[in-house]
Amino acid sequence: MSNFKFLEKNIYYVVDGIGKPFVILNGIMMSTKSWQPFIRSFSAQNMVIRLDFLDQGQSDKLGGTAYDQSLQVEVLKALVEHLRLPKISVVGISYGGEVALQFAAKYPELVDRLVLFNTTAYTSPWLSDIGKGWIAAGKTRDAMHYYYVTIPVIYSPIFYEKRLDWMRRRETALQPVFSNPDFLEAMERLTNSAEHHNLVADLDKIVAPTLIVSAEQDYLTPMHNQELLYKRLKNAQWIKIPGSGHASMYEKPLLFTTLILGFVNALDVEYSI
Repeated sequence: MSNFKFLEKNIYYVVDGIGKPFVILNGIMMSTKSWQPFIRSFSAQNMVIRLDFLDQGQSDKLGGTAYDQSLQVEVLKALVEHLRLPKISVVGISYGGEVALQFAAKYPELVDRLVLFNTTAYTSPWLSDIGKGWIAAGKTRDAMHYYYVTIPVIYSPIFYEKRLDWMRRRETALQPVFSNPDFLEAMERLTNSAEHHNLVADLDKIVAPTLIVSAEQDYLTPMHNQELLYKRLKNAQWIKIPGSGHASMYEKPLLFTTLILGFVNALDVEYSI
């Protein structure tokens, strides 16, 4: 558990294990703590690096400052330099996947492999309006209002009903978080930072072997968004997870772990067959 300075702000990160390095980038509501159930597997043969973006987790907040995701791209670049890593694999989910895409386009020489879960090349009007709903709910400062607007749609209906006890425990755990105005203000800034995400014109700059992972019941970033990535990226593979929603890491944790470790650690990316 460590910090480094970026533009006079403290950036929090965690490194576990040794071996081939990969960094895993949070979804918008997540933090380094969100990945704890996966760390035993992730770090068995790899150096796994967790990072809290600005306005996330234990990194500093940017109260009163508007920014876009390009700032988070530079946070990741600064982390790579801080750790003196010549090259990394990057795993991103949702918001973290968008930052990963932008990083891979701007700094292709630093990316070995790229793994994208539930990631879009641009913020669609659909996703933009969902974000506006989240912001409006946050402004009420009503924790349960915010919960019911933001959380159920992240999961597939099948998982939600089957794991209702787990969802109710999650509701209890998140209520104090969603009661915190500092968290809600940071979430508003993070949501706004993705409003103008659009990398469609720059996808050809990404050269790293890429695994795109979609979830069939993802109602935030539908599968056709990932299909665009598959068609436009030069060196991409595409996997679809049946019976899963946007939070694929919690709904299908074994598959989530297997896909990352298999793709990052494969010795060859080209085969003579």
